[in-house]
Amino acid sequence: MANPVTIFQKDDMEVVIMKTFLKVMKALSDPSRVKIMKMLQKRVMCVCEIKEALRVAQSTTSKHLKILEEAGLITFHKEGLWVNYTLADGGNSPYAASLIGNLKHWLEDDPEVIELAKQLPQIRREDICRG
Repeated sequence: MANPVTIFQKDDMEVVIMKTFLKVMKALSDPSRVKIMKMLQKRVMCVCEIKEALRVAQSTTSKHLKILEEAGLITFHKEGLWVNYTLADGGNSPYAASLIGNLKHWLEDDPEVIELAKQLPQIRREDICRG
């Protein structure tokens, strides 16, 4: 007969799957993080460009980027003094992959997203960042 304690314990894999799912969902539960995702659909950006577009403090921007990165939604690479952020390929999480793909089609008619997209060409790191 099986040990009654083990029958009621959660399988470790189920816990990991749920945590991965919730991390992605929580990452996209903030409007600023959704806006970051929408901007990164348009182009690669550095922290100072994202900060400028959102009009928030750099520390706030960095916190948002860390949450998105930990959820597997974005990635970054260093290029000299620049740290460039881009959408992840979703390879580390089926939930991230699905949401990255769907988000490309969602919110295209949202006034705030439209306004951000209009501003992006004028937001240039060479003008605002001191790298």
